[in-house]
Amino acid sequence: MAQEEPWGTPPPFKKASLPPFPGMFAALGPGVIFMALAQGSGELIWWPYIIAKYGLAFLFLLLPACLLQFPVTYEIGRYTILTGESIFQGFIRLNRNFAFLLWILMTLSFLWFGAFAAAGGTSLAALTQFPPGWSPRGQTLFWAYLSMALFLSAVLLSKVVYRLVERFMWGVALLTLLGLSWACAHPDVLRAVPTFFQGLWAPRLPMARAWDPADATKLLTAITFAGLGGFWTLFYSYWIRDKGSGMAHYMGRITGPITGKPEVIPASGSIPLSDEGLAHAPRWRRFLFWDVSIGIGGNILTTLMTCLLAYALLFPKGLLPDHYELAVVQSRFFEVSWGWAGRILFLVVAAAFLSDTWLATVDAVSRIHTDCVYGFFPGARKVPVRSWYVFFLLLLTAVTSVTVLLNEPGPLILLSAVIGFVGTVLFSVALIFLNHVYLPRHLPVAARPGRLNLIFLCISCLAYALLAVAYFLTVAGAL
Repeated sequence: MAQEEPWGTPPPFKKASLPPFPGMFAALGPGVIFMALAQGSGELIWWPYIIAKYGLAFLFLLLPACLLQFPVTYEIGRYTILTGESIFQGFIRLNRNFAFLLWILMTLSFLWFGAFAAAGGTSLAALTQFPPGWSPRGQTLFWAYLSMALFLSAVLLSKVVYRLVERFMWGVALLTLLGLSWACAHPDVLRAVPTFFQGLWAPRLPMARAWDPADATKLLTAITFAGLGGFWTLFYSYWIRDKGSGMAHYMGRITGPITGKPEVIPASGSIPLSDEGLAHAPRWRRFLFWDVSIGIGGNILTTLMTCLLAYALLFPKGLLPDHYELAVVQSRFFEVSWGWAGRILFLVVAAAFLSDTWLATVDAVSRIHTDCVYGFFPGARKVPVRSWYVFFLLLLTAVTSVTVLLNEPGPLILLSAVIGFVGTVLFSVALIFLNHVYLPRHLPVAARPGRLNLIFLCISCLAYALLAVAYFLTVAGAL
């Protein structure tokens, strides 16, 4: 009798040629999803909250916080482009016990992501006042459940799930950029621009209010969510994989169970070895640089605009987005400045900001769970990938439908952020060993990462570790 394969033993790498680069326009997409998903919390909730409460005292942290994510995201994408595998498969190859711990933390982190649907529901409830006679909490939850049901139906009916997510996120990104640009054209906002940009380079002190230690978690969340942050950053690997970038060209894509035709998705990727394939490597590296730049650069732009609006419109009035009015507070002042059209515009943009987070997250987390089940438990490979994906999709929908009732959106998002921050420190360090120690052993010299990439990645890891220490010291001092 053949011995059963040990748990957490991925199949060996397969040899193949790195496919030609299809052109920048055809390859773009993962970075746009990154940008649209990143608009979900830090940009609309926590950075505006910090700016509205403390003025420009902490704005100088925004650009470094966003740029810290570039080396980490780039390395995540690099692994998938060079192997065709997801980043979690890479972590399993590196150390299965570490990868299993990371999977547990990620699972805990995403028990509450239904809170983003609830946060989007605050906008839709304020926009429609429907159902009539319900409390703000009841209206918010109604729209949260409705948006989850609509997105779930769309996934189940889609032919290719990634294509649905990418097209929807393109629309969200464009709507957000246009809406925020129109809002920032208001004379009150334009007058605040010179002072605002001074705050980008140095803290504007003294603070308008005394520091509240209870805001340490909010500031942490604003910094780590200045982009995707936490375990959300790992999603980039799965978008690269389903886009078919690099060696992921040899992988199948998850299709909807109702209308999509099932595809065979291998459990592991390939390593490019042929000379012809290596000739395409520089073009794929350039694509990865620009795709990540679109995600992070677009996120910087939208975050700056929401912070500018908070500084110009909320800060002078002392209005703070909180509780079940995360987006409604901003819309009220927009109504004063722009009339009913401004209020509707902001609520529509806010709803797009927040509700799309549930769609992209439930899809990506279902992929990760499927990936980990395949990676850790060889016997699970007897069940098709799509079946596991649908199982986790329905399970996560059920779980988030319950957890969304447990508290207001803000605290749930904060709890997810804290768990995700611990994970960020862990997987950022793991990326050093995965991409710069383990993977080069399997790659030709021309495909190996350079020393400059390692330096930037180490800087990001050190910064995240120092932020974690500072955060826990702040919390300990407040107890």
